[in-house]
Amino acid sequence: MENRNGYISVNGSEIYYEVSGNPNGEPLLMLHGGLGSLNELSSLYQYVATDYQLISIDFRGHGKSFLGNRPLNYMQYQEDIQSVLSYLDIDKYSIFGFSDGGIVGYRLAAQDPDRVSCLVTLGSQWRLKENDPSIELLSGLTADFWASKFTDDVAFYETSNPEPDFPRLVDAVKAVWLDSTESGYPYDLVEKIRCPTLVMRGDNDFLFSLDEAVALRSKIANCSFANIPQTAHSSHQESPELVGKMLKHFMLQYKN
Repeated sequence: MENRNGYISVNGSEIYYEVSGNPNGEPLLMLHGGLGSLNELSSLYQYVATDYQLISIDFRGHGKSFLGNRPLNYMQYQEDIQSVLSYLDIDKYSIFGFSDGGIVGYRLAAQDPDRVSCLVTLGSQWRLKENDPSIELLSGLTADFWASKFTDDVAFYETSNPEPDFPRLVDAVKAVWLDSTESGYPYDLVEKIRCPTLVMRGDNDFLFSLDEAVALRSKIANCSFANIPQTAHSSHQESPELVGKMLKHFMLQYKN
């Protein structure tokens, strides 16, 4: 197994990446959720590292990546990811994305369909309707609240980020979550996704409802759906074996 890591300069930021898994395997892009880091997906690596070359990236401002001075949005995340993939000379790849990572995955698969072989998302919204119940919740989110709920994650950020400023990051990410413009959620762009797609959600996920997941499935031509029992938003951490085995089983069906 080959492991390497480094930084790529992208539009006023330094984006951190890690390459692990099978160096001869097909590339699998691993994208984490908002206010997290690439470490949060480590529980899934054992299920895919033997067959795939894993490309893990910290979103701008997250984990070990610099925030820079540009506003955060899903389009900016997408551009950063594309720059890293270009630097690594990766043309064809698959995607696993959790929450924000899956939202970026939708954008990549829809706007670069010839390069994305397979897409798996978990807890990833595809639109933000005017009456979405998450809007009030996200609008009132504070750095102190997040730090009290996710103590270990915030502690990791504080010790690993080169320029830690968690309150600033929270404000920047809230703007991402509440962005209803073209730089935000893919909305009907998902209809352009052509690769085999698996949409997963936790049965008790209050951010990505069952109705919204079913509506998304109807928009994507080649889409499967899995509702993960007895889990909420972070099913991969609550039930890593179930999610990991489903991810591996789905991906291997379409492996070249």
